[in-house]
Amino acid sequence: MNFPCDVALPAIERRAGPLRRAMRVAALAGLLAAAACGPANSPPAARVSAGEWREFQGTWTATGSRHRISLGPDRRASIADYEGSLLLSGTSRPAIGFRAEAIVLNDSTTGMVGRAVWTDDLGNEVYSEMRGEGSATGNRVVGTFLGGTGPYAGATGTYEFAWRFMIENESGAVQGQSIGFKGRVRVGPPPAAAPAGGTPR
Repeated sequence: MNFPCDVALPAIERRAGPLRRAMRVAALAGLLAAAACGPANSPPAARVSAGEWREFQGTWTATGSRHRISLGPDRRASIADYEGSLLLSGTSRPAIGFRAEAIVLNDSTTGMVGRAVWTDDLGNEVYSEMRGEGSATGNRVVGTFLGGTGPYAGATGTYEFAWRFMIENESGAVQGQSIGFKGRVRVGPPPAAAPAGGTPR
């Protein structure tokens, strides 16, 4: 993703060339290696229960393409489209992982705005919007959940991360990974408060 320093997600080309395929293979290999090297007794993802906060950490790895334009000598804008995988950890994580897609518009002066869809292995989706800083040194992205489908209907909460590019070339093909990804989510209505004055007889 192109975050803060140049945040924008260009449209992913439907016809993946050799470089694009290689980037996807590298991203998949990285996720498999992370899973293989993780703790042997990693706790399973907890079921999503209505009204409960679920805290999580993880790694978002994505590939995509980006198109940039210049708005003068010291300002750039870009649009980008990314897809990849989000692997979560933590005993209260809402799921083990998601297929993650995002579209981002970035202005190096005013910052970035984006929208993301996470899809679990059953096809349930989680929707969110993202906003990021617009300075050359700021690279923090904050996401806000907008709801979802299935067990994620009514999802609320936030997540945050920084972003680093691992591959970027002149044709606009990019590959990157999140740093410090963490957040919390709650689905459904919050638990009902106990009635004032104790339990009625």
